[in-house]
Amino acid sequence: MAVFTEVSFEEAQKLMRRLRLGELQDLRGIEGGIENTNYFASAEQDGVLNHYVLTLFERLSAQQLPFYLYLMKHLAQAGIPVPDPQGDPNGDVLHTVCGKPAAVVNRLAGKSQLAPEPVHCAALGDMLARMHLAGRDYDREQPNLRGLPWWNETVPVVLPHLAAEQADLLRAELAFQNHTASGSDYAALPRGPVHADLFRDNAMFEGERLTGFFDFYFAGVDTWLFDVAVCLNDWCIDWPTGRHDDAKARALVQAYEAVRPFTAAERALFPALLRAGALRFWISRLWDFHLPREASMLKPHDPTHFERVLRDRVQRPWRP
Repeated sequence: MAVFTEVSFEEAQKLMRRLRLGELQDLRGIEGGIENTNYFASAEQDGVLNHYVLTLFERLSAQQLPFYLYLMKHLAQAGIPVPDPQGDPNGDVLHTVCGKPAAVVNRLAGKSQLAPEPVHCAALGDMLARMHLAGRDYDREQPNLRGLPWWNETVPVVLPHLAAEQADLLRAELAFQNHTASGSDYAALPRGPVHADLFRDNAMFEGERLTGFFDFYFAGVDTWLFDVAVCLNDWCIDWPTGRHDDAKARALVQAYEAVRPFTAAERALFPALLRAGALRFWISRLWDFHLPREASMLKPHDPTHFERVLRDRVQRPWRP
């Protein structure tokens, strides 16, 4: 969520008027993240000040974006608390700002819980399962663009930047994940639209109440277990060491299972998919760290964090 493209107040005002959202009152760039340009935008309509997020997409194409935007609208209409893309008078939710594809969504209430307790993890697990079930009848298809094919393409690019021990781990884990993905248990895993990036800073809370998920721009059709694994690797670990936190993990998993029980294939592959979730973000952080793009607010994440998480998942396999 860095600012790669500077949007003027006047340009944003034109969009808000076109969407019939009122008169723009405030526009502020959002720091953090590394994929898209994001602004907080506030607009007044009929004496009421409403709050939105304006996103300009820097990597995703206009052909890819309808999957994400209409998935969010589908989930919102199913009662899942996610940002709802705002349409123009023709109902189109994909717009253009400064020559870039863009969207405007309502801003969720609350704030991110960056030091979650088991109660927050349980709320996440419950809503994640509900989101998976709500997405079963979504009729658009798009793979997880940061899935295994992307890992296979990107690892050779980042390997020259690594120490020998890191490179050995990366090669070995990639081989393990390719082997896992070729097996019958993997083929049997339930699938559907997944968020694929549901970190603590992509969920909002008011106290212990989860008010919503956002930033769906890594979503795709993948295994539901991968989505669970991504959450467990961020919400349910000891941050300094990357080690598994059993109390938080069990709270998340038990709440998830109360809505959608895991299958036998999922239980068998829990350790492997936890490793897959850690590998995915180690690779992407290595890529962003060693091959960065320019932005006016760009803070690449430390890739060694997910190296630690991966090593812990390899050394201490966990299943519920």
